[in-house]
Amino acid sequence: MENGMMLQGFSWYLPADGAHWKRLAELAPTLAHMGVSSVWMPPAYKSSEGAEGVGYAVYDPWDLGEFDQCGSVRTKYGTRREYLSAIRALQKSGIQVLADVVLNQRFGGEECEDVLATPINPANRNEQAGEPRQISAWTRYRFPGRADKYSDFHWDWRCFHGTDWDESTHEPGVYLFNGKHWDEDVDKSENGNYDYLMGSDVDVSEPAVEEELGRWGEWYLKTTGVDGFRLDALKHISRAFFHRWLTRLREATGKELFTVGEYWSPEVEDLESYLGEVPMSLFDVPLHYRLFDASNSMGERDLAHVFDDTLVQREPIRAVTFVDNHDTQPNQALQSTVQDWFKPSAYMLILLREAGYPCVFFGDLFGMSNDGNIPAVAELPLLMELRQRFAFGPQNDYLDDANLIGWTREGDDAHPMSGVAVVLTDAEGGSKRMRVGARHAGSTFCCVAGFEEPDVTIDDEGFGEFSCAGGCGCAYVRKEVVSSLEHDRVLRSIDRIVRKVQEPRYEYCPISVNAAPHRTRSRKGK
Repeated sequence: MENGMMLQGFSWYLPADGAHWKRLAELAPTLAHMGVSSVWMPPAYKSSEGAEGVGYAVYDPWDLGEFDQCGSVRTKYGTRREYLSAIRALQKSGIQVLADVVLNQRFGGEECEDVLATPINPANRNEQAGEPRQISAWTRYRFPGRADKYSDFHWDWRCFHGTDWDESTHEPGVYLFNGKHWDEDVDKSENGNYDYLMGSDVDVSEPAVEEELGRWGEWYLKTTGVDGFRLDALKHISRAFFHRWLTRLREATGKELFTVGEYWSPEVEDLESYLGEVPMSLFDVPLHYRLFDASNSMGERDLAHVFDDTLVQREPIRAVTFVDNHDTQPNQALQSTVQDWFKPSAYMLILLREAGYPCVFFGDLFGMSNDGNIPAVAELPLLMELRQRFAFGPQNDYLDDANLIGWTREGDDAHPMSGVAVVLTDAEGGSKRMRVGARHAGSTFCCVAGFEEPDVTIDDEGFGEFSCAGGCGCAYVRKEVVSSLEHDRVLRSIDRIVRKVQEPRYEYCPISVNAAPHRTRSRKGK
């Protein structure tokens, strides 16, 4: 799809009503109409938190909401059947589906094992914090509710590098199991070696574990038919493993399997170093922090250099740009929420430019009533429409002022009346003389996003003077197309779905009242 857009199809605090797969299925035609080309769906397998879990405290990846485990049959989002139906509905509408894959950590083991382990300094994982001793670790996984269906592999302490809890003493910490070592090809800029993140840390270098994860990946693709992956917490797991894992699945399926990974670092060099020859994309975390800083800098951020040292500047083909996501939401460990006043401008910076594959956040599109009643970004459907219909042709940049920047897309013959001009500021308003191209000579451009601004007449050389009020962004398109913009209708459609999110009408899926309790902890930071 031209000018494709990814949608992160969830936020952290969605209601745990088991209805989300149904919502996404119902949304599919509307999302396709808005130009969404792929949807990143949340983790679909059983969390140790059962029907309440967002999905990152992984218990059993073979259970997609099918078995009575961790206190429920369904996951937070619904049942296996509803998950598969949502995938088919999205794909039928021409939207690719990306599965969220979390391989680094496990929670909810049914039994403890006595293991010789060494306490490790949490601030430097290369240093011991005590002498080796026997601990009691929750590392036996037998998955009794699944009863070996799909896989008879049972996990024990040998499948993990270490854990963060000694049940015998009830002491938290970082414990490295005897005979194990942290993987070397992980992030070392934090904590000496950042292999360990949380829970029981999966040892992907263990041959039996790698084979199990490979077989699971092949089964998952065959069972669900998803088109690719979003890979979680890359900096905490062996880079070489993921290269092998993706190669195996691509060879097994004969498919491209578009993959984007989360390597959470504000330093673009870390992202470039990780990518190397690995055939995948990464989320542009450095750009996210540029946008976050701009929204909090009271006009002190130099917008002329907003793209400096970002992935979209260095590796535009492999950069997935975003404004916010589930981890940057309020009260999350990576909280760095872009301020509301700047979000329309931030989305202009990722949606209306040529480089990068932009990802729209579910919470920004639909609002987050469960997250402190954070409103939707009202301009977002319009900006998505402008990208889909008009953001084509050569790009002319006017990133030449610390507070007032702009750019144009000249349009092309394949998209009649295409072309767009953008001016934005984080301080006082002003105007910029910008070229939209000789094809538009004599035409009038109107401001359709931002505060109302005077119409702009394009001169014989293709230039116009485009203005913008203080503290906002303005987007302009040709006057002839203004009446055809559909964002109002799309907003009404979205509002209808939002009401369902806030007041679900779907029946709850069954939750077991007989299942044994499982040890669980909330997700920590990355």
